[in-house]
Amino acid sequence: MFRFIVVKKGTIILPIIVISQFCCTTLWFVGNGVINDLIENFNLNSNALGLLTSGVQFGFIIGTLTFAILTIADRFSPSKVFFTSALLGAFLNLGILWEGNNLITLLSIRFLTGFFLAGIYPVGIKIAVDYFESSLGKSLGFLVGALVLGTAFPHLLKDVTNFHEWRNVLIITSILAGFGGFIMLLFVPDGPYRKPSQKVNVFAFLNVFKHKKFRSAAFGYFGHMWELYAFWTFVPVILTKYSMQQQISFNIPFLSFLIIGVGSLACVTSGYISKSIGVKRTAFGSLFLSCLCCIISPLLLTSDYEIALIVFFLFWGMVVVADSPLLSTLVAQNALLELKGTAITIVNCIGFSITIISIQLINSLTNFTDSNFMYMILAIGPILGLISLRKKKKIIS
Repeated sequence: MFRFIVVKKGTIILPIIVISQFCCTTLWFVGNGVINDLIENFNLNSNALGLLTSGVQFGFIIGTLTFAILTIADRFSPSKVFFTSALLGAFLNLGILWEGNNLITLLSIRFLTGFFLAGIYPVGIKIAVDYFESSLGKSLGFLVGALVLGTAFPHLLKDVTNFHEWRNVLIITSILAGFGGFIMLLFVPDGPYRKPSQKVNVFAFLNVFKHKKFRSAAFGYFGHMWELYAFWTFVPVILTKYSMQQQISFNIPFLSFLIIGVGSLACVTSGYISKSIGVKRTAFGSLFLSCLCCIISPLLLTSDYEIALIVFFLFWGMVVVADSPLLSTLVAQNALLELKGTAITIVNCIGFSITIISIQLINSLTNFTDSNFMYMILAIGPILGLISLRKKKKIIS
């Protein structure tokens, strides 16, 4: 009865989805937040950051591909899928605490965590799509903002618990993930706009790309993803290198949290802006600005003014992700109604496959050069995304 009253009021649905998304996506970058401790305690090589990050991404890719082929988000209750994935992800996250871990076991744990994140992030978007039709851009702004804040949160936890056990970061994020899954199951039933699919269609994930308007939105998203996770991954690395070169002291965990976390505000703001000037136009502007940041990054990374660098990174942290909820909105709005869950999931699958390439490319380049010009490579994705969005095809926005 309580659940019925809450749903009837409706106003609590979006906050619950946002809180759940935040709590569960803290699992995503928790390995990055404690990477130095993992290297020290498990005798890992210095390139473990790129490997463990890519392990999560690869797990997410396989997970989203599996979910898409089996049309899980369209055939089963999304809230139940979210809850189950959150519990399994939280349990796996605690596996990092095992003292017998090595690089292989840690990669396996992070891979499986990424697999079940496929039942959290895209399924959370699907739940929002099932509830919010006319205000989808604004709603996804809050939702992706929660993802961004959840991604940044382990860095803040690391800073707060710096003088305590790093294991506390893992325990806290697992508790948060379990809590997020539980409240999603308890308070968010299937939405009024949900159109469930009745059978498995293994070719459904291919059929969604037959529509030109959907392809244009999806390719814009792919360009955005080339830059986003590589930027997030290497923010602590860049700050560490800069502080050593300039012989200054940075609070790396806290600055990393600010630079990544400020993107959550940008997501919410872009959602509101899109109500005035349109989803596609807002996404295009954000993607253009992040492309510009990639191109001019070498100038700021060699600057003697650390305040200028921090301000630049805060701005980059905003525009690099402000287009994410808008591009997801365009994808959802231009997908077939009965395959929205599958469409969102397969686009996430391909997008995160692209992140592995860009992360590993930058990771490999760091072994050959310490030139700051390497980060200009990240502009390739936004440039291609801008070309796709610029094409003269009327995308629903």
